[in-house]
Amino acid sequence: MRRPSQIIECGDFVLRRWQARSDFAPALKLIEESLDHLRPWEPWVARHSEEHTRDLLANSESKWESGEVYNYAIAKGGTLIGMCQASPGAEPQGWRLGYWLHPAATGQGIATRATAALVTEMFTLPDVAHLEIAHDLANTSSGAIPRRLGFTEVRRTRATAPAAPSGSGIEVVWRLNRS
Repeated sequence: MRRPSQIIECGDFVLRRWQARSDFAPALKLIEESLDHLRPWEPWVARHSEEHTRDLLANSESKWESGEVYNYAIAKGGTLIGMCQASPGAEPQGWRLGYWLHPAATGQGIATRATAALVTEMFTLPDVAHLEIAHDLANTSSGAIPRRLGFTEVRRTRATAPAAPSGSGIEVVWRLNRS
């Protein structure tokens, strides 16, 4: 089974595969410093704990090996500034991308460039026909990224998971097909 690269260079930052042992303290710090920024949009923030972070990193390693999910740390100058991932979508040969940044890293084009790099990398895999990005309708910052990258909005549906505190409960799904 082919997998994406473990390290994706993006100029002034890098996407790199998580390492459960060495990344725990920096990942915990990244998440804790980002909680207020993420709370309006990410329901998992309510379950955040040291144990949850350990589990996230351990699962990242095992799921990478099995080809289930490809989780990346976004690092700039050795400092973690965010996370992004690719996970299987609902349809065969489709994958869903997700991303978030530390609040100090927002507004600099990093999420767009990181997502663009992940798009390019995922389309090197032979069994990936399309990529999707989903976000809450009210999260306009997150929605700007697929628009900038040439994704097409394909549907709006009532979210299956409980809405985040600032969420509308409407999930907007964008798709980009392999060209």
